[in-house]
Formats: sequence, structure tokens, C-alpha cells
Amino acid sequence: MSPQDNESKTDDAESPSPVATSEKPGPGTAQPPLAVAAQYIKDLSFEAPSSPEILAEMQKDAPEISVNVNVNVHPKQEPVFEVILHLRAECTVTKKTAFILELEYGGLFSVNVPAKNLQPVLLIECPRLLFPFARNILAEVSRDGGFPPLMLGPVDFAAMYQNQQTQAQQTGGIKPQTE
Repeated sequence: MSPQDNESKTDDAESPSPVATSEKPGPGTAQPPLAVAAQYIKDLSFEAPSSPEILAEMQKDAPEISVNVNVNVHPKQEPVFEVILHLRAECTVTKKTAFILELEYGGLFSVNVPAKNLQPVLLIECPRLLFPFARNILAEVSRDGGFPPLMLGPVDFAAMYQNQQTQAQQTGGIKPQTE
């Protein structure tokens, strides 16, 4: 065995395996800019006040569905924030309420970005990550309630944020709600 072979074996034995390393990042180690710590249903409500009669009416007339989406942010312990996605869907047929579905879907996020980027991350990126899960819950609950699954289209959280910024500038500089 040559001395070079011996050195390479020593180097391999001392280098840690990426799988075996489970150290927490130290003060000099870069944190990921955004990490999801948890996701959960905070509140869920489904009402079908006109069932079962409304089901027959849905066969004759097309339902009208209105959907409202809001995002609220609650700071927890730095750098952790709770982001709540509020979704409310109301389905009517011939001016009768078929169902009302409300969901508050929350997530805990660890956010490590510069202060100037904090609001866009909390009000755009975090809800964008939560939305597919909330959308699935709405579809399943409406289907389990006896109606066709409510399949929401994509939500443009960036446009919502920009609208809030524009509205805040027009109303005297009040920033979007981050409680």
C-alpha cells in the first residue's frame, strides 16, 4: 500500500456522512429563508340550510358561487409567524343558499429574510404554500356535504398584496394587516 492510499483512507474515515450529521445550524450557519413548521385547520364550518330540496334545484339551474380569500399574519416568537388563510365560499341556486363553507387554514412559518422582504414573504409566499391544502379541504368538505366538489382556481396572492399596498397608499399609508 502506498502512502497516498493510506492518506485517502484516513480522510474518508474522518469525513462525516451527510446522513449521519444531525447538528443544528450554528450562529454562523445560514438559515433557510422560509421553512414550514406546521400546518393545521384552525376553524372549519359547513352549512347546507336548504338541503335536500336544493339538490333538485341544482339539476335545473346553475349554481352561483362566490369565494372570498383573506390572509392574516400573527407574529409569534421571532422569527416564527402564524399565517392564516381565510376562505369563505357561498353557493346559491335561485337566490337560495345551497351551502356556506368557511375555512381558516393556518401555518407556522420560520422566516429568515431581510425586514424589507418580510411582508411580501408572509403575505404572498406563505399563503401560496398553504393554498393547495386548503383547496383540497374545501373540495372534500363540499363533496362530503352532498354537493359537487368545490374546485377553486389558483389565487394570485401577489396581486392581492399589490392591491393592499395600493389601497394602503390611497388611505394614508395604513399597511396590510399583520397582527
